Amino acid sequence: MQRPSFLTRLARLAATATLLLPLGAAAQDLRIGVRAGPEAIDPHYMALGNHAAALKNIFDPLVWVDENLQVQPGLALSWRAVDDTTWEFRLRPGVRFHDGSPFTAADVKFSIERVPSVAGPDGGLVIYTRSIAGVDIVDDLTLRIRTIVPNAALPQDMTRMFIVSSRIAPDSKAPEFNSGRAAIGTGPFRFVAWSPRGDLVMERAAGHWRGDAPWNRVTLVEISNDAARVAGLLSNRVEFANYVPVSDIGRLRRDRNIAVFQGESIYTFILYPDMREDMSAPAMRLITDRQGNPLPQNPFRDIRVRQALSLAIDRQGIVQSVFEGTAVVANQLMPNTMFGANPNPAPLRHDVARARALLAEAGYPNGFRFPLFCSSDRLPGDGATCTALGQLFARIGLEVQVNAQPRTVFFPARTRGDHPISMAGWGTLTGEAGYTLSSFVHCRRPGGRYGAFNVSHFCNDDLDRIIAEAMGTLDDTRRRALFQEAQDRAVAEAGQIPIVTLPTVWAGRANLTWTPRADEDTLAFFIRPR
Repeated sequence: MQRPSFLTRLARLAATATLLLPLGAAAQDLRIGVRAGPEAIDPHYMALGNHAAALKNIFDPLVWVDENLQVQPGLALSWRAVDDTTWEFRLRPGVRFHDGSPFTAADVKFSIERVPSVAGPDGGLVIYTRSIAGVDIVDDLTLRIRTIVPNAALPQDMTRMFIVSSRIAPDSKAPEFNSGRAAIGTGPFRFVAWSPRGDLVMERAAGHWRGDAPWNRVTLVEISNDAARVAGLLSNRVEFANYVPVSDIGRLRRDRNIAVFQGESIYTFILYPDMREDMSAPAMRLITDRQGNPLPQNPFRDIRVRQALSLAIDRQGIVQSVFEGTAVVANQLMPNTMFGANPNPAPLRHDVARARALLAEAGYPNGFRFPLFCSSDRLPGDGATCTALGQLFARIGLEVQVNAQPRTVFFPARTRGDHPISMAGWGTLTGEAGYTLSSFVHCRRPGGRYGAFNVSHFCNDDLDRIIAEAMGTLDDTRRRALFQEAQDRAVAEAGQIPIVTLPTVWAGRANLTWTPRADEDTLAFFIRPR
């Protein structure tokens, strides 16, 4: 074997030395490899976690949550319930937007009121404003938010309410933000440029209320392929990366130039069988018998079929085969630590024989055929979990065509109702069970406040009453008990079927520090040089 030349060895030593040099606190650029960047630059356009995480670098929320989803002051310094349906927020003085204009209560009112008119394919932030009846300005730094019904979780809802400037054109939508004309926030970084599926470039906004960011310039580089993202980190294309595949953790930990940051995630993979009764709908016609003939009724409306699907899922097997032991079996629709979740839920069984028996009892002894749709690039392991589900369902006599799709295809199609059954990740972003239960367990009815993400078309009047009562209960003890009751009932009904709760893993240069966040947001301000 030919020995490397002196110049080659010198270049390698120089590269290694560069990796180990301390980064200047105010003189460095940072490139972050992300699995998914924003869907646009308007922070109200989408509710997807990757969208919010990217734009939280530019726009501050009214209320902040730390890495453990504990509520803290943000642009609002404090808040209190004036009465059952009124919350008063006192705002942080001295905050300025990136254009130099002062932040006031008028900007909060403007931001809340524009949400319904700019919602994108997934409904945007409407889920967070659904209970709001109106916003009243008391003075420049005080406002009151009136709710339709008592909403104890309104401060938690406001953790995803990003504030934009009221000085932008009232009809500004995604194109104006994407061009930068309306992309005026109060966050630690100001918008420079963005290209869809490409780079989001930001520069330090001096004078942020938390202090100046440690980076002159930050670029979020969208690299959806996991292997390519890790390769980008190892080759110096990026200095930091999110959603590191679990298969690479061991290798990266052995690299002295790399630091790995691992924590617990709030995201759970959930199966959503569509329970629409109308079998003439295009999506429902995709459910057939094994010969491809249409079925007279929707099998997913039968609780025995849904229970069979749940029993077919080898959750521990998925934890081991897809996530190499780093994920956690999900026995309810959210992590056990959430407010309103059961701390010790009953385990969901894996029983192939019982699943087959339930299908036979429901009238499907030979099974039936359907396509399963999943996201393929939203969260780690989504495509692999989709494939595993198809194989597991085959063991109970179901014929499944697995369709793992890019998120840009999957989510709009699911919102349109194109999927007879789907699987995707869901995160309880506010840390309270009501966020999940009211979003997709509660029935979606025309003009209703709840059920915005109920893609299963699941409806149960008794469950709806429990959820609605909990959402309007200000007493924490009573609200928690109601949420736990609803959680148990929802799992038993199998209208939505939990699978596994994901790990969260980042990696970066060894001279960087980072505290893992349960919401998986990758925030450049908190990535620090040692």
